[in-house]
Amino acid sequence: MKKNHVLGTKGYREVLLKFIEATTAIDFRELHKHFLQFIPNQASRILDVGAGMGRDAAVLSEMGHSVIAIEPTEEFRAAGKKLYGTQSIVWVDDSLPELQSLENQNNEFDFILASGVWHHLDHTEQYNSMMRISKLLSLNGIFALTLRHGPAGAGKHVFAIDRDQTIRDANSCGLTTLLAVRNQPSLMKNKEKVSWTKLVFQNSDI
Repeated sequence: MKKNHVLGTKGYREVLLKFIEATTAIDFRELHKHFLQFIPNQASRILDVGAGMGRDAAVLSEMGHSVIAIEPTEEFRAAGKKLYGTQSIVWVDDSLPELQSLENQNNEFDFILASGVWHHLDHTEQYNSMMRISKLLSLNGIFALTLRHGPAGAGKHVFAIDRDQTIRDANSCGLTTLLAVRNQPSLMKNKEKVSWTKLVFQNSDI
């Protein structure tokens, strides 16, 4: 399937401006408060998978990190380049689970973020994505993952998420669980039925 036909992008183009407005209104440090302690203090290589319009990538770049932003939706990449064009972000048209553009970058990323992505993958894709990410992480590298629970929003291609299965998938891929925070409320308006799980894993064995 061509990258511009990634099923997980279904629905976002129809609400592009509203989604960008709602997303950029959310503060990075409030949204990812559970992850802050795991972001490297020194300049590092960081991968933002499913970067959207680049809010998180921009903040990570401002921290002094080298950031690759993976985003299959052309309109989001264009918006990100316009919004954060002064930031040092490398934009890449790619998607999970293959991440083919990174095939020569195994063990190179110190921190990988996948926020609001996993529910667009079925379980086989989730497991394959976990395995792929485990290979991209450096020794002791961190994978920060958010899991969305609740009815579909802008994205229409969605699957139910099993928190415990996700943790088992990570552990079977050689990742150690460092953090699991459940039942976090959505920071978007009118999303009372949506909750989030925040997970952090570490690659302790390459």
